[in-house]
Amino acid sequence: MSSLPGDARILVTRPRHQAETLCRLIRERGGIAVPFPALEIEPMPARQEVLSRLKSFDWVFFISANAVNFALLANDGRIAKPMGVRFAAIGKSTAKALCKAGLEVDLLPEKGFNSEALLAMAPLQNLQGSTCLIVRGQGGRELLGDTLRSRGAAVSCLEVYRRLKPEADPGAVQRQLSEGLMHASIVTSGEALQNLQEMLGVEAANQLRSIPLVVISGRMERLAAARGFKVIAVSEPADAAIIETVTVLINGEQRGRRIE
Repeated sequence: MSSLPGDARILVTRPRHQAETLCRLIRERGGIAVPFPALEIEPMPARQEVLSRLKSFDWVFFISANAVNFALLANDGRIAKPMGVRFAAIGKSTAKALCKAGLEVDLLPEKGFNSEALLAMAPLQNLQGSTCLIVRGQGGRELLGDTLRSRGAAVSCLEVYRRLKPEADPGAVQRQLSEGLMHASIVTSGEALQNLQEMLGVEAANQLRSIPLVVISGRMERLAAARGFKVIAVSEPADAAIIETVTVLINGEQRGRRIE
């Protein structure tokens, strides 16, 4: 396992409650984690009657681990899975959250961790007459719901959390960027990327674009390139994979995609 240089400072922008493992792994590699949440997650008043009648659906789709955890929070910490209802998870972290809650996962992409990977699976190709529930955050992409409807399903959505831009003092991060002390940044959602640039202000955001950025999807890579980032590396979404990508990037073992 490669180590990070002792002075390597890595900006971690995940929500505070999701950043702890990533920061710990950076420290274990010998680097310095700089937590600066660019996204805040808070619960929404969920309709408990929807969660209590899951038996009326053929499929229940969980979009993220947050969708699982906030659905549990809205329903006194427990969700019953009725017989005959199938649960689908959009990725491994979502599946892990379901399993931790004692809920069996019926459909999980072997590769990929997005709506496209889930929609490519054989059980979802013909849904004529099926009823589906999507448990998700407020807003976000409509691809999953729209595609399920186009395949014949009746689709309902249950929003259990919302994403906000945090109120935070960017001074420490701005100083480290201006002094050339930051070696890389990690951003795991498009909304967080937008928030981060707005929170830092024009000068610091320009400096941020000049250091390597690690993202977790091709879609985010394209968004970052459109926002002016110069060196972008795409990682699998698991924390261990993100740290490995950061390490080889900083050590020069991987150059990332350089945007001209």
